[in-house]
Amino acid sequence: MDRLATDKLAKILRADKHVLYKVEDRLSHVTGKTGVIERIVEENEARVKEVLLTLGISRTATAKEVYDALISKIEADDNLIFNALGGRVCNSQKDCLNILKTVKKVSEINHGFFLKQEVAKQLLKKEPPKKVMEFLGYSSVDEMLAKENLLEIYSALRFLEGNEWLNGVFFKQYEKLTPNDFEERKVVTHALDEKWNEVTKKFVLKKWHNISHLKELGVVFVIPISLGFAGELLRMMSLVAHYLYEVPFYSAIFKKIAEVPETFSENLISLLRGDVMERHLPENERALFLVVQRYLAKDDENDWRLFVPRINPEALHWVRAEEDLVKMAGQINGFSKELQFWHNLDWVGDYFKDEVGNDVLVSFNLVDTVMSLVKQKELVKYLYHHQEALWNKIFIEYFNREELEKFSKEYLLQGYFEV
Repeated sequence: MDRLATDKLAKILRADKHVLYKVEDRLSHVTGKTGVIERIVEENEARVKEVLLTLGISRTATAKEVYDALISKIEADDNLIFNALGGRVCNSQKDCLNILKTVKKVSEINHGFFLKQEVAKQLLKKEPPKKVMEFLGYSSVDEMLAKENLLEIYSALRFLEGNEWLNGVFFKQYEKLTPNDFEERKVVTHALDEKWNEVTKKFVLKKWHNISHLKELGVVFVIPISLGFAGELLRMMSLVAHYLYEVPFYSAIFKKIAEVPETFSENLISLLRGDVMERHLPENERALFLVVQRYLAKDDENDWRLFVPRINPEALHWVRAEEDLVKMAGQINGFSKELQFWHNLDWVGDYFKDEVGNDVLVSFNLVDTVMSLVKQKELVKYLYHHQEALWNKIFIEYFNREELEKFSKEYLLQGYFEV
């Protein structure tokens, strides 16, 4: 075991090096693989050098120089996509639908196990969404359902009704759902009617994107609003691609928990809430990994779960989305080589000196870079997608990507597993 390599990786992960020593010892014992951490560190260094060479900057560049070069690359790639799509952005329903069609064309999975639309209608009838009905000008749910798109109504619940009513009243009905209320059908991508634009502005400005999804209904939807920042199109297409993997991923778990009807609704609600392990577990000689289905650093960058071994299915969906982005670019206008730049960079990052000589971690992750570009004026730099991807990389190198997905699905509800 190369302790220097392990120490370096621990620093990048913000993890206790002794925890990583234990993980390395245990996984080497279980798999028979040695020198894995050392190879990851070597590969990280090789990828960093390769990227800097492509960007035309030195390995001794400052953190700001590296960051600025990555931002410029995002802007250039976004401009390529913009031109390839005929100068379209997602600010009309028609243009959004065309962009969605482009993304969905390369998606590998387009079906799943979702709530029946008839059951979804009954839930609305039992607990009428008064603010949505008032906005649309209806006095009865039946009239609204006869004239409106059901999926748009469900999307609008998030914007108009408020969390208190949603969680305390409407979603309480989910406690009575059974496996018989679900069916196999295709995943739907949808661009909302522009009449919703005004009431969705708060959501878009809060999230800094115009895309969301409904896991239980198998829907990925886009709000036809452009935020007008560089990198917006690249971010939108990658996020849609990400959701097109996330929705079927959860659908597979819905189908699995349906095998035990007695606990189906309880487990379904836990999945939709995004529950994660809350308690510390006692240590033993085995390596303990959490399964974290959220980006915890978004809420608290010092959350204790960010300093322990874990796998994250979100980061896996992003890898696949980035692979699809390259396929899309090849189909649109043959510039996949430009977007190939971001392939296998999700877990790559390193420390560079700032202007006064302090070490600053720079993420080479596509999503972190796009997010940093979006919040550039506020001087916010993102790192958390990279660190989750790096924990996934460690697990994959000892096992493989298929095992990562298998363990994610199998232990997501439990919240952890031991190796």
